[in-house]
Amino acid sequence: MSAWYDPLETRPAEAREGALMARLPALVEHAITKSRGWAKLLAGVDPRAISSRKALAQLPVLRKGELKPLQQQDPPFGGLTTVEPGRMGRLFMSPGPIFDPEGARDDPWRATRALYAAGIRPGHIVQNCFGYHLTPGAWMVDGAARRLGCAVIPAGTGQTEQQIELIRTFRPDAYAGTPSFLRIIVEKARELSLDISNLKRALLAAEALPPSLRSWFHQQGIETVLQWYGTADLGLVAYESTAMEGMILDEDLILEIVRPGTGEPVADGEVGEIVVTSFNPEYPMIRFGTGDLSAVLPGISPCGRTNVRIRGWLGRADQTTKVRGMFVHPGQVAEILRRVPEAKRARLVVEGEMANDRMTLKCEIDAASLAAAGGAQPLSARLADAVRDVTKLRADVALVEPGSLPNDGKVIEDARNYE
Repeated sequence: MSAWYDPLETRPAEAREGALMARLPALVEHAITKSRGWAKLLAGVDPRAISSRKALAQLPVLRKGELKPLQQQDPPFGGLTTVEPGRMGRLFMSPGPIFDPEGARDDPWRATRALYAAGIRPGHIVQNCFGYHLTPGAWMVDGAARRLGCAVIPAGTGQTEQQIELIRTFRPDAYAGTPSFLRIIVEKARELSLDISNLKRALLAAEALPPSLRSWFHQQGIETVLQWYGTADLGLVAYESTAMEGMILDEDLILEIVRPGTGEPVADGEVGEIVVTSFNPEYPMIRFGTGDLSAVLPGISPCGRTNVRIRGWLGRADQTTKVRGMFVHPGQVAEILRRVPEAKRARLVVEGEMANDRMTLKCEIDAASLAAAGGAQPLSARLADAVRDVTKLRADVALVEPGSLPNDGKVIEDARNYE
């Protein structure tokens, strides 16, 4: 049996990019003509013109935080679906609450590739320990496993001793769920001296997986321990293969990494917010900002899959903070850079103690830009003026060498003492 799910996973990168860009105008037209929400969000957009990454980057980013107010204005899905709720397969409610639809299709969350990359094959049994109650996580795995030809144990969460009984009775090949719950199961089995050594694979999500915990699972006899990353709005976004060098993007998505608080794509390798365009026919997402941080890895995976890889989950992009009673958000830092283009990258650092805050705008400036601006003093003055105009707050300015700011996606750093 092939090491890859289908030939799409190993096609040349140029062929993949061409195919995705060719599909993009039809997706935009479908969204605008079939959903009143997208018709409003993309009013005035000519779908035929959206046929490149450059054109896509001109469209607004729809951020996850905007879904709740949209859904309150136009329940249940903010007008962003192309079919009525009764034509969906399942309807969910995620924390927030945010309401999520599932299309009435096989594997609508497209999670099959993640399972296949973990070595799960037809005839295997998967113990699915994601929660089946209201949220879609368990159903992502369930639909993918059944499409692969696997049997699924709908175990859900909790009931540790019953979980062990299920493992011993049905002898599943794979566990799907959170890392923390798998550890609880393994430790309880050891405590009770019960053999669950048939469990050889684990497909983990929804929590961080430290290298030490992955190693611990290996020591317990679980040979393959891989992560996947998805959201209730998009389904599968990316997954690990046995090469364990980054997460490989799903084939049915367009990925952008943008500067937090903006829609501006960053250079490959720079940390930014994950923005995804999904070709979901019932719930299309065009430039959906997940609020999660990551970065693109160079090259292709040693496993042979040729799609873009990301570093995995690197934190949250929402860095809005409050300074002297005023909210400061990443979009304001982007506006400051727009007004003073000599500054290439910036980081607004808030220090001190509550009620005694001080802000410093740290900007990377190269020698040529510094000379063109007339030196450090006039450039610093322009930056200070821009901060005051945009945020209504005063800040010190520090000009620093290019590449000296951390590459962690942060444009606002709250370093205050809250003790």
